[in-house]
Amino acid sequence: MSGAPFTDRPPVTATPAATAGQDGPGTVVVVEPMSAGEALVKAATDLGFEVVVASFDAEDRTLSPSVRRAGTVVRVDTNDDRALDDAVLTAVAGRRVAAVLPGFEFYVPAAARLAARLGRPTLPVRAAEACRDKELMRGAVAAAGLRVPRHAVAVTAAELAAAADHVGFPCVVKPTRSAGSVHVTRADTLADLRAAHRRMVDDPRRDLGRALDGRVLVEEYIAGPEVSAEGYVTDGRSTVVAVTRKMLGPEPFFVETGHLVPADLPAPARAEIDRYVAAVTAALGVTTGPFHCELRLAGGGDPVLIELGARLPGDHIVDLVEAVTGVSLPRAAVALAAGLDADVAVRAPQAKHAGIRFFTAPGLASYSSVRGLDAVGREPGVWDVAVAVAPGEPIAPPEDFRCRLGHVLFVADSAAEAEQRWHHLGEQVRFD
Repeated sequence: MSGAPFTDRPPVTATPAATAGQDGPGTVVVVEPMSAGEALVKAATDLGFEVVVASFDAEDRTLSPSVRRAGTVVRVDTNDDRALDDAVLTAVAGRRVAAVLPGFEFYVPAAARLAARLGRPTLPVRAAEACRDKELMRGAVAAAGLRVPRHAVAVTAAELAAAADHVGFPCVVKPTRSAGSVHVTRADTLADLRAAHRRMVDDPRRDLGRALDGRVLVEEYIAGPEVSAEGYVTDGRSTVVAVTRKMLGPEPFFVETGHLVPADLPAPARAEIDRYVAAVTAALGVTTGPFHCELRLAGGGDPVLIELGARLPGDHIVDLVEAVTGVSLPRAAVALAAGLDADVAVRAPQAKHAGIRFFTAPGLASYSSVRGLDAVGREPGVWDVAVAVAPGEPIAPPEDFRCRLGHVLFVADSAAEAEQRWHHLGEQVRFD
């Protein structure tokens, strides 16, 4: 990354408490490392662990070359629980497994189940399932006396109408088990709600090999800014390392077009987020490991749960957090799972503020050329710029993460400068 505010750290060999006194630190298993899951693999190798990666390694679960080089790849359909368990247990036979970690949100329950079978510290499997199913999540958090949006689950047309009567309009409809803002839609009328559900049911696309089942959560629309709390739980205690401001595209969809770290919040608001997130993790039974907790700040700034993922944040948020706080969330995740001191994840911060802007091209089905990338790369504070969709490739509709064509990462000296730079950098790149 050109102009990066920090450089890759050299490997640090450490011995987990569980294997102290034995040769080598052991093996870390990562299930389907996508997005920030790739950073988990690098963190594990930097800390001196052997790595076993379980992956389908094809289609949209194809591993990057750097992940393939990092360790042993076990090719298996990671969406088949029995096949995954058998393949991983066979691959690690005779190894001292230090940790099992999910490389993407869909695999949080699978990693918890495998870690439990291998006798490693992990989330309770029940908590992992609650963090994957938005209905279970809402129920557990509401039962603890915390505010969540009014909500109801629906599959049929009659259930949609009943849910709308309970929730009211405007409302938000979303799959109960998905990610990346896929088919998350605001509805202002029953016709809107039915149309959004029909689009989801008729969508043949799969995400990491998984189709949607038509089961949706219909919930109260919470007006207010959106943020996410990034952190981890250790010994049952929640630590919010940073709060991220979410930059969203136009409704009725909720495309995340960028992130700014840290969110510009007054101290009382930040303290209330810390308190609320600690209560949410406790309600869900999240006893260890990283979390990415998305919130809306309603009314006077009261946090309301959108969802909590018991995994690392994606979208390069881990890079933004490390630049601003000095805390490597991937290293923290590996360290906590392997019984290491979390201090191995900390270094001096390198920037006051950091952000990412995603490039989109609403209205285009594809593009033939792009303008402004080189100029953006020379802008002050820019430390990475990339395009992931090639000319001529189809551009997805501007409805979820799949419409994003590339990104620019940058640093700034203030929240105001970071927001200004976010707007400015996005305006410089044009797809034709």
